[in-house]
Amino acid sequence: MKHAPVSPKAGKTRTKRPAEVDVAVIGSGPAGLTAALHARKAGARNVLVLEREEELGGILKQCIHNGFGLEQFRKDYTGPEYAERLINEVKRAGAKYLLNTMVTGLAPDRMITAVSPEQGVFEIRPRSVVLAMGCRERARGSIGIPGTRPAGIYTAGVAQRFVNIEGYLPGRDVVVLGSGDIGLIMARRLTLEGARVRGVYEIMDYPGGLKRNIVQCLNDFDIPLHLSHTVTEIRGRQRVEGVVVSRVDGSQQPVAGTEEFVPCDTLLLSVGLIPENELSREAGVELSAITRGPVVTETMQTSAPGIFSCGNVSTVFDLVDYVAQTSVTAGTNAALLAARAHGKDGKTVDIAPGENVRLVYPQRYSFQGDLVLYIRSAEPVEKPVRVAVDPPGMRVKRQYARPNEMIRVKVPGDKLKDVKNDIEIAIVED
Repeated sequence: MKHAPVSPKAGKTRTKRPAEVDVAVIGSGPAGLTAALHARKAGARNVLVLEREEELGGILKQCIHNGFGLEQFRKDYTGPEYAERLINEVKRAGAKYLLNTMVTGLAPDRMITAVSPEQGVFEIRPRSVVLAMGCRERARGSIGIPGTRPAGIYTAGVAQRFVNIEGYLPGRDVVVLGSGDIGLIMARRLTLEGARVRGVYEIMDYPGGLKRNIVQCLNDFDIPLHLSHTVTEIRGRQRVEGVVVSRVDGSQQPVAGTEEFVPCDTLLLSVGLIPENELSREAGVELSAITRGPVVTETMQTSAPGIFSCGNVSTVFDLVDYVAQTSVTAGTNAALLAARAHGKDGKTVDIAPGENVRLVYPQRYSFQGDLVLYIRSAEPVEKPVRVAVDPPGMRVKRQYARPNEMIRVKVPGDKLKDVKNDIEIAIVED
């Protein structure tokens, strides 16, 4: 398989230090590349992608498993293959890019401050901005596990980079805390590399990853999944020697007397992702307390005029195809705004979660087209349900609702043209 790494020199030769651009895209993962591609397709003449790493592609470079591009390209790619196709399409479309370039500031008036080894500190003034910075992993400090501080504790994404890019095995006797998709995939990956994965421990009473990953990564490799369990102590001085796991009650508190010592030399943490929104805060973008990302309309425009958001910087998605769909919308509308054909202030209504809905995205509707909703249930329902959109009184049937699997619902714009009050989304039993 051939990859398409892009050297810093190549990035430098494709663009000079621009004073003004039509659309600036921050980040070159699947969201940023897709947004840049569709901004060009929508007519933006000068599209610039800013990437802090040495190559385009973001997290895709280390995701060597398949499952990418099933909806977008109707093909089953690995992460590097998917990145290669996007990179080649972005190049053919004529979008420019700067590598080794860290964006250090984003002002409310869209002025970008960036720094790179080649250009030092410089500024860019785009007509519109697309935020596509992705997300970061929650680490040990954010979940408060008691114990010592030995070597051998990694987030699942760091371990993935060690194995797939750097060529290092982080350990040979592994416990995984959390059942997010990266943790499940790394449990399989480490097993294939000869490590022993003693089990995956999940504090909730349902798994956090996709059903297909539970089957393909755990069941197919006889890796046990322990629901309603968590790590309550880490033991070891120089290196992890083992962890204490405990069963938890309905309030997610450890149950006394259920402690069990599990020997291991490595603990992987797959305990959630946090959208990377330091720049969003600096720009004065309104953030959602639920998604931890920007509040956006159906056009992916944030509360700051001319600043759009897409992909995992907005909310953590299950599938890269969902990321791509929001990025198509963001890139297209950013280009239209840059051309002054779109983005005028107007009426909006809020979109609020109702019964058994923990998260709904986007959070506002601005009457500029169809509304594509991404919904997570608050509790699992393993029987037919209906997703209720009120108004306009639309009901969409689903076979089940699981918090770890997003529900996607499209509401035609013509059904919403007469809406005057806020829209509520609920999941009700059929």
